[in-house]
Amino acid sequence: MKNLFKSLAVAIAIIFCATIQAQDKSPKLENSLLWEVSGKGLSKPSYLYGTIHMICGADYFLSEKTKKAFEASDKLVLEVNLSDPNEITDMQQLAMGKEPLDKKLTALQLSTLEEILKKSTGMNVQQVNKYSLSSVMSLIFMKTYPCTDLKVYEFEFIELAKKRNFEVAGLETIKSQFETLDDAYTNDEMISMLVESVKDGSTPLVDDYKTENIEALYKRTTGDKFMNEKTRIAMLDKRNSNWVNQIPELMKKQSIFIAVGAAHLAGEQGVINLLRMAGYKVKPVMK
Repeated sequence: MKNLFKSLAVAIAIIFCATIQAQDKSPKLENSLLWEVSGKGLSKPSYLYGTIHMICGADYFLSEKTKKAFEASDKLVLEVNLSDPNEITDMQQLAMGKEPLDKKLTALQLSTLEEILKKSTGMNVQQVNKYSLSSVMSLIFMKTYPCTDLKVYEFEFIELAKKRNFEVAGLETIKSQFETLDDAYTNDEMISMLVESVKDGSTPLVDDYKTENIEALYKRTTGDKFMNEKTRIAMLDKRNSNWVNQIPELMKKQSIFIAVGAAHLAGEQGVINLLRMAGYKVKPVMK
């Protein structure tokens, strides 16, 4: 059960990545998941890595350049520190809804959710009635992967950090992620997003990820069918800005390895461009 809740946290992070509206005002980025951050008085470079969060075991990879960058770092920074037991406890609590789904949703919304649940998981609404809509969305999204041996990049990095006795930190909390998701979307919008996510599946996303094409990945995981201006600001702009406000102080103290969803890297308000605007040199690590 503990691992299920951890996977729920990662699946919610994936939903965040799949709901970002594309922007094309920033310079085109090279095909690389790994970026070196230097300059502005830093004594050592830090590294920014884009994850897909969850991937089938057969598709999982960690390049040599990434392993070298990780070994050259002193601290691991994730979106959420999934090695913190308190975060997992919060996840367990937040997974339960404030009210049952059959009280929260309209008859039409329940019918749509029931159809998706049966098709993707073989379950019905009553079986998940006590869970939050965000949690149910996460469970369904996990089923879009064509395998059962899912590997989670965050957990892999945490294991590497343990072996090297690295400290692990988070840029935000599980609670803040749930709050942002709930505030950004109405029930109708959340169910519509779920319909589109299930329809598209995970295979195209994985294909782009394996070629490290973050521009294509960004465009594929974004679009008007997933969001409006209000959700774009809540789900992308504010979060990326909050992260970039924290990162400079972390980099001053030591070399850090930052692993966040790859869709956060690109775009005018993406982490790469925001760090560049803050005066840092951010370059792709090609080999």
